[in-house]
Amino acid sequence: MKVRSFSHCGITVSDFNRAVKFYWEVFGCPLVGVSDTPSERVRTFFQVPADPSTELGAGVPACKIGWIRVPGGGVLEIFEFQPQLPPAAVRWNQVGLTHISFNVRNLQGWYDYLVGKGVECVSRPERSPRGHSFFFVKDFDG
Repeated sequence: MKVRSFSHCGITVSDFNRAVKFYWEVFGCPLVGVSDTPSERVRTFFQVPADPSTELGAGVPACKIGWIRVPGGGVLEIFEFQPQLPPAAVRWNQVGLTHISFNVRNLQGWYDYLVGKGVECVSRPERSPRGHSFFFVKDFDG
């Protein structure tokens, strides 16, 4: 058996609408689907408990899910959970996902475009020892 292609990557975001706007306005990735997850599934499948610091009923766990199509076919699946935990800094030597990557042409042009849009670029365009050009960017959640 063999995998056919890459399907999607999931990202938990602090603000669903802001994420949709960011990926559309900056990268041209349209929102292609939205779903609200029943609170019981959020509790059991995602293991997100109710927020005990809120009044009865207000702390029911919730999750909004959206699918953002990346040109070329891949999908970013975005999740906005309530209640939320704060974002954690990416530690490159910690096991887990560290980044996603888009293929582009004119890397310097993209760098200049993103800087002009106010997107935080954490490195300048450079070439890896294997000959690939890249630079790193942070979204609004870091």
